[in-house]
Amino acid sequence: MDHAPCPRSARRRPTGRALRATVAALAAGIAVACSAAAPVAPPAPDPPAVAQLVARTTGDGAYTHLQALAGITQANGGNRATGGPAYDASADHVAAVLRDAGFDVSTPTFVVERDGRRGEYRNVVAQTRTGDPRRAVMAGAHLDSVRRGLGMDDNATGVASLLEIATRMGGSPPVTRAVRFGFWGAEETDYEGSRDYVDSLSGNETPVFYLNLDMVGAPNAGYFVQGASGGPDGSATVAADLTRRFVALGVTPDPMDLDGSSDYDPFVNAGIPSAGLLAGDSEHKSADQARRWGGEQGEVFDRCYHSACDDLTNVDRLALDRFTDVAAGTLARFASTGDLP
Repeated sequence: MDHAPCPRSARRRPTGRALRATVAALAAGIAVACSAAAPVAPPAPDPPAVAQLVARTTGDGAYTHLQALAGITQANGGNRATGGPAYDASADHVAAVLRDAGFDVSTPTFVVERDGRRGEYRNVVAQTRTGDPRRAVMAGAHLDSVRRGLGMDDNATGVASLLEIATRMGGSPPVTRAVRFGFWGAEETDYEGSRDYVDSLSGNETPVFYLNLDMVGAPNAGYFVQGASGGPDGSATVAADLTRRFVALGVTPDPMDLDGSSDYDPFVNAGIPSAGLLAGDSEHKSADQARRWGGEQGEVFDRCYHSACDDLTNVDRLALDRFTDVAAGTLARFASTGDLP
């Protein structure tokens, strides 16, 4: 039997579309429930190089990168707001880790003008030296945080996951298509970093698809895959591969729309196939989700969302491990095989 998808998570918008729709339904006396997604077949066996990368990629490795980001943030003012000292130090750290792993790394700047002030900030972009750069597959995560804390789940988890994948992959893997990683500034202020990057792309630089990791370690973890609907043609192909990989790990994720609530939005608006991974934020875990995923029903996925308590204790390491493995497998598969979105 087919099941209805769960309501989308209200990222960045406490009074966003999902919340308004739920409130309206309750006011009308309509029961609102979140049920399991339809059963999904496990993925076809991966090529040996893909399976080996997934085996090498670990949640413990991602957590080591998370600890490094926590130390940098604590030593530089306690948050990674774009333009602050911790953001700049974190960008330097990410670029150095990727250069040491053998990637071609750049730190393109972007300009933000707000309230009569003009600021110039940096993204970090890295690409393998192997594979066709004109048909790159790409993943990204925002490096900045809000000003109210260390920003460990939001979004040092996404950054740490991609650093783990990149360092295990190395800068010259045996791939057909180049693999590109982006680490964005100013996500918390309307995606200026990723938006400027997409605007700067020429035709030959446009990736085949973009995968976004934003909050993949929520302590009352959920498992959401964005992109099954609502994205450019090809998005559902990427989302289906991500979903099958979760199922193979014993977790059936819930589908979510690409609703304009993170750094995938500029890619979607440019017509680039996109998908996203999310462990949940300020919405509440349903009884059905708690039954399938564990955790506490009726409680929010991340009790410290955009709060000062978003520190290292606010991360589910099992969820971080699963999301990292799934992202690694999907990136490596589409970099290595012909079944492109």
